[in-house]
Amino acid sequence: MTASEVLDLAGAASLLLGALFSLVAAIGIVRLPDLLTRMHAATKPQVLGLLLVALGLTLVLRDWSAVAVLALVVFAQFTTAPVAAHMVGRASYRAGQVHTDLLDADELTDAVDPDTGYRPNG
Repeated sequence: MTASEVLDLAGAASLLLGALFSLVAAIGIVRLPDLLTRMHAATKPQVLGLLLVALGLTLVLRDWSAVAVLALVVFAQFTTAPVAAHMVGRASYRAGQVHTDLLDADELTDAVDPDTGYRPNG
């Protein structure tokens, strides 16, 4: 087995595993009960799935221009997904769409007025 065949096989396995993670994320978005768990399903496995797909494409294509574009895509996903999830989580908490009885810890109780959704002192 040549090195090229090994890289193609590793790339195919990575693509398949990345697609599986993306499928799990999509199923989680549809099946999970509340906003925060759906948000978790939308960010964690989806980002890992994208990383594995990009790795698989890198191993299969073996072209520096493709690697540069894929690295840019992964960087953009790594920087925007946590920020977007944080903003959606805080906005949904302020809008009262979070089931606080399902939370293990609620650190926003003192920071957000339940009636208005904004800080009590400002």
